[in-house]
Amino acid sequence: MLQHIFKVGKLQLLSLVGIDAKWMAVARGDRPAEVVLKGGHVFSVFTREWLDLDLAIQDGHVVGLGRYDAERVIEVEGAYLVPGFIDGHVHIESSKLLPDELARALVPRGTTAIVADPHEIANVLGVSGVRWLLAASDGLPLEVFVMAPSCVPASPFESPRETVTAGQIGELLRHPRVVGVAEMMNYPGVIAGEPEELAKLAQSDHVDGHAPRVSGGALNAYIGAGIRSDHEATTYEEALEKRRLGMWVMLREASIARNLVDLLPLVQRYGPERCLLCTDDREPNFIVEEGHLDQMLRKAVAGGVAAEDALVMATLNAAEYHRLWRLGALAPGYQADVVVLEDLVDFRVRQVLKRGAEPVYPAVAVPDWVLSTVHPGPVSRSSFRVPAASGPIRVIGVVPMQLLTTAELREPLVRDGETVADPGRDLVKIAVIERHHASGRIGLGFATNVGLRRGAYASTVAHDAHNLVVMGVDDEDMAACVRRLVELGGGIVVAEAGAVVEELPLPVAGLMSDRPLGEVHRRMEALERRLQAMGVRGQAPFMTLSFLALSVIPELKITDLGLVDVGRFQLVPLEAG
Repeated sequence: MLQHIFKVGKLQLLSLVGIDAKWMAVARGDRPAEVVLKGGHVFSVFTREWLDLDLAIQDGHVVGLGRYDAERVIEVEGAYLVPGFIDGHVHIESSKLLPDELARALVPRGTTAIVADPHEIANVLGVSGVRWLLAASDGLPLEVFVMAPSCVPASPFESPRETVTAGQIGELLRHPRVVGVAEMMNYPGVIAGEPEELAKLAQSDHVDGHAPRVSGGALNAYIGAGIRSDHEATTYEEALEKRRLGMWVMLREASIARNLVDLLPLVQRYGPERCLLCTDDREPNFIVEEGHLDQMLRKAVAGGVAAEDALVMATLNAAEYHRLWRLGALAPGYQADVVVLEDLVDFRVRQVLKRGAEPVYPAVAVPDWVLSTVHPGPVSRSSFRVPAASGPIRVIGVVPMQLLTTAELREPLVRDGETVADPGRDLVKIAVIERHHASGRIGLGFATNVGLRRGAYASTVAHDAHNLVVMGVDDEDMAACVRRLVELGGGIVVAEAGAVVEELPLPVAGLMSDRPLGEVHRRMEALERRLQAMGVRGQAPFMTLSFLALSVIPELKITDLGLVDVGRFQLVPLEAG
């Protein structure tokens, strides 16, 4: 904690940043602490023990465990005191909430810090968007650390507003809350040794990974490039191979990538070391109805993991992996982020202290330049016309509750010289429209295993370039969706019979709402009920839609440039012949 040395002439003055001599006096017991929590079981993340001791806090930091007098005593009789939870990898924008509203949602559930990858807003607004998100999250009781986006665009097949270069990554890393380089999604480029991607990795020795289904020699090459973690493992075998090679494995529980249960055997057999928890992309209804990291703790314990092992993954391991040395423990010198739990089964939160005090939530201001980002160019019914196919077509196979898709072949339905949707065979049309530069560029394709029988739905949340994605069985309804999204400045809409019937405005970069969590949740519920009535199956249909545009997760995806065969990492035509 001796952080700076200032030179004055021939003298060197040591600045004891963050340390006060009265801490020592309180720790010794020579003077009362500002706050002492008494009567609880204090969790030692270092030994995974419960200590029946007082927890003494001074100036927002833990100064001692033992028996202490205090200016203010908080009685927590029988409760369990644990460090604040840390989400090891999350995209704030996927919550559809501004940072202050996300803090109001997460902190009462025990999450007091997150490590965010803001590549969503970076695709829409470039590094200026990242800097705004950093400013908007400053001073919140939800401490927001950031990884500098490494892949804007995610691949050569996506069209963001602007690219983020290696030099810009280096500039972002100078910010005190930017702690490394975010998930390197262009894993084919890294494995092939492309100089542009390696230059991004060279900006930091702390780099997150993104390596779905990568194994063998390719995985060796990817890790050897300096990448330290992965959150894309979906099976025990995949996670084990990555951990054996030294990677930190992030156990993920996202809205449509609920991988936690499948990966728990890794912890049960080999312990919690080099494992941490993350939510990646979690929508507001998931947070309201089930929770955040508290939900993952409940699920891990219900799946047979010891509560102590689960807690270590939610606290110390995340802090140590991301080098957040003052977080993740309740011990002398650590920041007093304290979660008071009622039990170790449901992980019910009784109270949360941030830096030893009750959380306070400052409001976030949104400048005008963050609000005008949807510019797709003219769109009409004819924009979605697909010429008649002469043979089988490539179709995106949607996999329930997974980011992965399959690549299917289907006989097309041709009518009046066009290839059209066929809801009777669960064949729906999908389009991605470039929305940053009004280029008029549209990628057209088809998907199956969706269930949509009528109408259309669309979103300006479309990973990762966040162009406009629309799915439907009626071209006029698809056009109605697009027109309304332009009027809203971004969001999610559903249309039937040529008219929009449900909507959620997301005016902040076309990704986030400026409304409270409760209102966003109610609108999301209404949207999902409407889609269910229209035949759409499965949970989180809008998150599912958004990831059909992400060109770095196998197998078949679609962007404004067309269909992407992710395994071959190339564009492919609709017709398979």
